[in-house]
Amino acid sequence: MKSLVGLVSGMLFGVGLALSGMTDPARVRGFLDFFGHWDPTLAFVMGGALAVMSVAWAIQRRIERPLADGRFHLPGTVLIDWRLVAGAALFGIGWGLAGLCPGPAIASLAINPGPAAIFVAAMVAGMGLFRLFDRFGAGQ
Repeated sequence: MKSLVGLVSGMLFGVGLALSGMTDPARVRGFLDFFGHWDPTLAFVMGGALAVMSVAWAIQRRIERPLADGRFHLPGTVLIDWRLVAGAALFGIGWGLAGLCPGPAIASLAINPGPAAIFVAAMVAGMGLFRLFDRFGAGQ
């Protein structure tokens, strides 16, 4: 049941990204182009997501456990350290250069697989490098 809920949720997220145009790197770059032809579409998508999540957080506080699991799996820390800041910076730089982030990139595999596959391969390689780097304690 948990896998089915995850699959349906992921597919709904991907469809939402495709319908909103967030799988189009030019639209994302347009949002980041403050001094050119700025495209506010992404701001509306983010605002809509924030509204939905605000409702979800309010519901989560009132229920004991989710429907498809025995407990909630919420982050256990709010620590802001150099790893978080560096990761956020790398994410932002990659997002600005490629116009894609992980969710839209995976959704784009169904729409425009060529460029998306390059991004996803680089993303997986980066995740692997992080695990390798972290395993040897270099990330501490």
